[in-house]
Amino acid sequence: MAAHNSTSGYARDGVRQSITGVNEFLLLIGRIAIALIFVSSGAEKFMALPAASTEIGSRHLPMPDVLAVASATLELGGGILIVIGWQTRLLALALALFTAVAAYFFHDFWHYPPGNQHINAMIHFMKNISMIGGFLVLAAAGAGRYSLDAVRGRITSLEP
Repeated sequence: MAAHNSTSGYARDGVRQSITGVNEFLLLIGRIAIALIFVSSGAEKFMALPAASTEIGSRHLPMPDVLAVASATLELGGGILIVIGWQTRLLALALALFTAVAAYFFHDFWHYPPGNQHINAMIHFMKNISMIGGFLVLAAAGAGRYSLDAVRGRITSLEP
């Protein structure tokens, strides 16, 4: 039977704690990185709602004025809330669904003949698919330690 070396146990615990700290930091950086495009796009939509409404209407979607405000609100508000880590799992799923709908209606590369428009739309479609993957990972992992979700969880666990 092998003898247990207590110092190696402490070393493993230290490595585990370091890895956990790095993972928590990576979740924070990942939340910020994935949300930036939504915060920016939502703010731009609010500054040019008529143009956003016209673009939405050009895709024959119903109520383009309402959808312009709703999409700007979800992008800007949802993006900010992802950054600060509030209701992260729910918002990650909402933004994943929004991104899937946007990919289908606004990056419909299958409607273009081979050429630059087709390639550009396909690149944007695939970018959206990648962002959906990021949101699904975020929905599964949660916001991490550096978030309002974590603070809320710590406060809730202290309540009687």
